[in-house]
Amino acid sequence: MVACGDEAAGFEEVDDVGSVRVPSRPGKAEIDPLLGEHDHLIVSGTDADLAAVVLRLLRRDALSGVSVGFVPSSPDSVVGALWGLPKTPLRALALALRGEVDPVPLIRDDVGGVLVGRGQLRLVRGVAYADEQVALRGPASSIEVTPDPGGPGLAVRVVKGTIFKRPTTLYSRAFQIGCIPTRPVRDDVVYDRAVNKWTWYRHTEDLRLVRGAL
Repeated sequence: MVACGDEAAGFEEVDDVGSVRVPSRPGKAEIDPLLGEHDHLIVSGTDADLAAVVLRLLRRDALSGVSVGFVPSSPDSVVGALWGLPKTPLRALALALRGEVDPVPLIRDDVGGVLVGRGQLRLVRGVAYADEQVALRGPASSIEVTPDPGGPGLAVRVVKGTIFKRPTTLYSRAFQIGCIPTRPVRDDVVYDRAVNKWTWYRHTEDLRLVRGAL
């Protein structure tokens, strides 16, 4: 198990779990040495920690050969809610260890990152498309993008910020926006600079997430 950061649950007392503790949002030095040894990883940590591990799988072209179990360190995990993972750490670990692989959409962006839970654009103004559909023309208080298993890959929720307009949800394979400079948020991590365009799109390979029944 890859235990990320100080908040990751400790499972050293569980006999069949070998735990490797790494920093939050681990990178190449921490994750790549594990990839040649294992075809199943369990990540204990935040959604951002999971995204960091999955990014290494993507860059090592290992998505198709490695399954991933996830033990959220917070009951508020978007990934956990999206895919119905147990909120109790020991139950989540039991599922991660012995559950069935159920491929789920993996979202990428145009600056080399991945999105496993929720992406956000806050207080944004611009023109946005979900595939060929106009998602926004003007201002919005927020745009949220999450993986979606029931459609082409992405669910795009646009909140205009007025009581007279209900949020709009669109489903697409890609989302793109041109806007006044804003800083996107990926799995609760704010991007390090403002951008005036951004794209999220479904990767050609799914993430082999363990979430099936025991």
